[in-house]
Amino acid sequence: MLTQEQKIQFNEILEELGENLDISETQFNAAVKSYEAVGNWLSKEDSLLSRYKPEILPQGSFMLGTMIKPVHEKGDLDIDLVCELTGKKPDWTQADLKKIVGDRLKDNELYKELLDDEGRRCWTLEYRKKSKNGDQYHMDILPSIISYGYRDVLTKAFSATEDTDFEKLAIRITDNKLPNYRIETQTNNWLKSNPFGYGRWFFNRAVIRTTKLFSLSEAVQPVPKYQHNKLPLQRVVQILKRHRDMMFEGADNKPISIIITTLASRAYNKQENIIEALVDVVNNMERFIEVRRDKYTNVPYKFIGNPVNDEENFADKWRVTKQKETNFYKWLTQVKADVNNLVNQRGKGLQFINESMQKPFGKELVTKTFSNYGDNLLKRRESGGLKMAAGTGLISEVGRTNIPQHKPFGKNE
Repeated sequence: MLTQEQKIQFNEILEELGENLDISETQFNAAVKSYEAVGNWLSKEDSLLSRYKPEILPQGSFMLGTMIKPVHEKGDLDIDLVCELTGKKPDWTQADLKKIVGDRLKDNELYKELLDDEGRRCWTLEYRKKSKNGDQYHMDILPSIISYGYRDVLTKAFSATEDTDFEKLAIRITDNKLPNYRIETQTNNWLKSNPFGYGRWFFNRAVIRTTKLFSLSEAVQPVPKYQHNKLPLQRVVQILKRHRDMMFEGADNKPISIIITTLASRAYNKQENIIEALVDVVNNMERFIEVRRDKYTNVPYKFIGNPVNDEENFADKWRVTKQKETNFYKWLTQVKADVNNLVNQRGKGLQFINESMQKPFGKELVTKTFSNYGDNLLKRRESGGLKMAAGTGLISEVGRTNIPQHKPFGKNE
């Protein structure tokens, strides 16, 4: 059982770890500037798309505030975006929409050079290819159709304090693996997706009673602000994703982020302290994996439902590629062991905590984390803001014994 002083110390260390996992404000702003430029190009008056008011919005970890740096400095950031069109020509199929968006991108010499091969649902721009500024990211742009008035519904949903009707936030997207991809013109029969409904659900789970950190409506602005402060659940997801990346570095079939994020969010119990939240989450995630039976064969399978669309199983690929399921449970077993081992270092001192974190999270990252943490402690000590808990030797701001300000030897100040 952690004491209050130990909880505060672990929380500060994990908060520092999370800050070091965050992409920088410069990286964030560069990405926003890039996708804003794409939106401007798609919506120019000479574009076939202009009358449908194309708008680019972030989705996924970029919207949720759970994006983390790659393990290696030369790795790419993966930025997921939605290209929303309000309506379409009556005879456009999914294939038509996908092609028109792609053709418009190809009309721009820069984007033509950046375009990767067409994806199943997205167009991908590889900014590393032609970057003069050292940009290391690629952007997946998902063409979609929204109804008239959708933007007002979205803004209201992210501004309201009460629960949201997630269904109203659904959009229709293209998918070239579907049999109706080239023939269906009625968007109601296109594949449904709900990235913003999911985002609203995530923030419903993440927000705590002391939340004063950011405006929820910022998450779905075309040009969102960089979020300096993070909620405990956001930090927990970042930490879990980093552990996953370290464990499966370079390997195939690693646990996907949407599963980690969903299970962590379901297991999260509104703790305000990161270490309490992390311990609780890793020990309870498995409870939210259902076992269902195939209605035709009665064969059992694992089901991790999309919280805003229960028909969607985030673990559907486990049924096809068994290694994906195997790797998830390997990771879950390991992250439980590593987190519990971290907590068991309580009372042993910072060096033991430091060492227990190096393998699961990376030596360089952890070394930087503890260096920054030590610098912060020194600054607070010099300002007279630190205390020591009786009998533990732990230093925090809530201990019982004041630690005197550090004064250079031989000086009276």
